[in-house]
Amino acid sequence: MRKLLPFILFLSPSSAFAEITAKYVTSAQISIDSPYVITNAAPSSYSISGNNVTTSTGTGDSVVTNAIGGLNLGSLSNGVPALVNTNKTVTTAGSAFSLSESYQAGDATQTAITPSSGIATLPVLGGQTTVISGGTAGSLALTSTSSGIHTCTAGGSGTSCIGSTTVSITVD
Repeated sequence: MRKLLPFILFLSPSSAFAEITAKYVTSAQISIDSPYVITNAAPSSYSISGNNVTTSTGTGDSVVTNAIGGLNLGSLSNGVPALVNTNKTVTTAGSAFSLSESYQAGDATQTAITPSSGIATLPVLGGQTTVISGGTAGSLALTSTSSGIHTCTAGGSGTSCIGSTTVSITVD
């Protein structure tokens, strides 16, 4: 029997040792949107077109024939360029003519907009304006436990809450 003992020990199952690591990461986030405004100011524009029309600019001794007025970008007043008038006369009297002229003064440079109570006082602009009022906390609450259970209570408009738990198990 003694001779078989080393052989029996060799055939018996050996114990395995492993290191097991469990990692729990719990996170919670509450956010309330602040008020903001997006404005796109309208640009200044000028256009003219026509048939059988002679154009000029200036007056008196400073008349420039076949010139077209428009926007004087060298002369800005609060972000809006001055308009240079175009003088127009029919080239061939008694003949048909057409003329189309348009001018739009752009929006002036705006001062800072200060939100008050979640709503901003806005200037009236010719471009597009988007207003987002701020969120209100209301009853906004988020409870997160170490066991990974999250309870979120909705707040007012413009609020959100996110709770998450990540579990990782490593066996070495």
